[in-house]
Parts: sequence; structure tokens; C-alpha cells
Amino acid sequence: MKIVGIIAEYNPFHNGHAYQIAEMRRLGAAAVVCVCSPGVVQRGEAAFLPARVRTRAALAGGADLILSLPAPCAVLSAEGFAAAGVAALGALGCVDTLCFGTDTLDTANALDTARLLESPAFTAPLRRALEEGMPLPAARAAAADTLCAGAGNALRAANDILAVEYCKALLRSGSALHPLALPRAGAAHDAPLLLPCTDTVRDTPPEHGAFASASALRRLGAEQGVEALAPYVPAPCLAVYRAAWERGEVLFSTAFSTAILSRLRAKSAEELRRTRGAREGLENRLSAAIRQACTWEELIEVLKTKRYATARLRRFALNAALGYTDDIPALPPYLHILGATETGLSVLRRAGKTAKLPIAASLARLAKSGEAAARMASAHAAAEDFTALCLRCPAPMGTAYTAKPVMP
Repeated sequence: MKIVGIIAEYNPFHNGHAYQIAEMRRLGAAAVVCVCSPGVVQRGEAAFLPARVRTRAALAGGADLILSLPAPCAVLSAEGFAAAGVAALGALGCVDTLCFGTDTLDTANALDTARLLESPAFTAPLRRALEEGMPLPAARAAAADTLCAGAGNALRAANDILAVEYCKALLRSGSALHPLALPRAGAAHDAPLLLPCTDTVRDTPPEHGAFASASALRRLGAEQGVEALAPYVPAPCLAVYRAAWERGEVLFSTAFSTAILSRLRAKSAEELRRTRGAREGLENRLSAAIRQACTWEELIEVLKTKRYATARLRRFALNAALGYTDDIPALPPYLHILGATETGLSVLRRAGKTAKLPIAASLARLAKSGEAAARMASAHAAAEDFTALCLRCPAPMGTAYTAKPVMP
């Protein structure tokens, strides 16, 4: 069985994601396994829809098995996010290919750039660029250009950056997974909706409907409701979103803003200093911003500086609110099953013989598999409890432990 792995957020799952899975099927994949972010996501925010809703949508959209990326791993930098996702897929022991979307790169370009970043020669030009005051993303691109003219172009588009990080993670871990880049069709990452909802982006394969970026769809859903997503998501997924909308299982941004600020205002200076990612006085900047800001948007605006990318600042603030420190494991110590189809269950039966980490649908059971697992499960569950309060109809505590896997 050729089993393809995908690391994703599906925030929300849309036609572009369905296209990626369909392409993997066309290329011979017998099963598609996805490692998916929970209620918090890598850009440093709460997800538009809870993990269980996105799991149901992904299975309806063509995926076979969904594993949870623990919350502390989901809010790491692109490098940490990629390493955690690669570790989870590799730990299954039966996935042979890692597929990822790119903006401009093919597989060879992504691997070549990853090798360049991993080479000893990369350290000196990167240090010089940082000393000149460049933000890390720009410094990495400049350093790459210093070593190889034009190489920095692979480090300027969001999906290309993540593709390179996936390849770096594969190289560092000696993973047996084979990378496979799939250039994006339709809308680019974070692109706004440029066309009316009835139109179809010209370079979208017509059988897959209109493409739009996930960020544009989150804005559209928040402003007009999930019904407005109809042209951009598979019909079975839209049905899942409609049901979730009716239950109030959708992010209420005002609640998220209030919840996160209330947590941050209660933090001591020492707690902020111990936050994962605190360095160069960033905790002091956050402390000052907390005193001024009355909304999440204001907090990030006050925090902004040329030194750091906005996404990093959002992640730092979210890590502080959740109490995440450097002693939380950076890689998943278990494999938590969120949902599976019949084909996915066959993958799990195979993984029962090959998995290198404990695997189960019960987080409580996984938490008992070791000290690192207990810490990770506790930190993950706390994040899920936090985001449960940020829904239009808040959910109770403990659902990370009590929710049943999705079996359509």
C-alpha cells in the first residue's frame, strides 16, 4: 500500500485541499494520512472551527486518517511545526511519502534549498544579516542569496518556506519519507477573494470548483456565515460546516480576544520571562503591550516591530497565554487518532505493527504512556479547553479527553 502523509491545518478544509488529495490518488496513493493542528494554529491564533469539525470535513473531503498535532507543537515556528509533523508521520512506520503544497518550488528545489540551509557555510552569512538588524525570514533569504544567487527566492513565499522546512526536517531526522512537492493551483497563500463568489479562478481545475486561500475563507465565513463558502469548499464539507454553524461551533473573535487578554493580564513578569520563545527582551515588550491593549488586534499592533514577523509575535503572545515554556516537548510523544475511514482503519491495523510511538484514540490512555506524554497531553488539553471558550456557543472542559474519534 502506498501511503501518503500530509501535514495541515485545514482551517478550513477547502477545494485546494481536496485537489491535493485527489492528485495523490491520481498518482497512486492507496491511503492519505493527515496530521492536523488542533484548536490553536501555527499563525498564533485560534482555529476558525474546532479540530473535530475539521476532522469530519477532511474525511468528507477525501482523507483517510487524521492524527492530531498536539497544541504545543502546532504553535511552534515553521521549523518546529514541520519537525513535529514529520516526526508524527514517520512514527507511524508505514507512510512512505510526504506531500506538501508550494508556491513556486518543485521537489528538487525544496530539497536543494534545505541542504543549503543545513550546510555549515550558511551560519556566517545568516549571522551577519541578523547583526544588520534584519528579521529572521529576511536574513535567511539574504544569507541564501549570498551563497547561491537566487536561492533566497525559495524563502520568501509562505508555502515555499514551509516546504523547505519539511525537507530540512526529513534531512535532520534521517526520515524514510520521500518528499513530494505539489505546486498550488488557484489562489496563493493569504490571497484575498478577488472574484465574486459565483466566479471560478481561471487556473483552477474546473472539476474542483473555485479556489480561495484559507485566510480569505475565514474572513468570508466570519463576515457572511459558512453558507458563503459554498463555491470554495467541497459539498460534503459544506454540510459539515453548516451543522457546526448551527451548533455554534465556530470561532467568536471577540470571545477569543477577551479570553486571551484576561489570561495575559494575569501573568506575572516571571511567567512572561519563562514563556517559550522569550528572548532579546520580547517578554518586556509583551508586558508593556498588555497594559495598553484592549483587544487582541490592538495587542499585536502594539507589539509589532521590524525585528520580528507578526506571526512570531502572535505565537509568542499565545504561548504566554497558554503558559507554554521551553520544557514542554517539541516533538509529539504519541499519536492521537482523531478520525478514520475504513481505509484509515486498515492503515491503523498496519501501524499496529510498525508504529514507533504509542497510538490510540484516547488521549487519557496516551497520557499514561510516559512523563513526556503526560506533559504534552495536559498542555494540549488546556489549549483545547481555552479555545472551547472562544466559540460562539462555548463548549465544556475536557473534550480533548472525552470526544470520540470521527468514524464516518
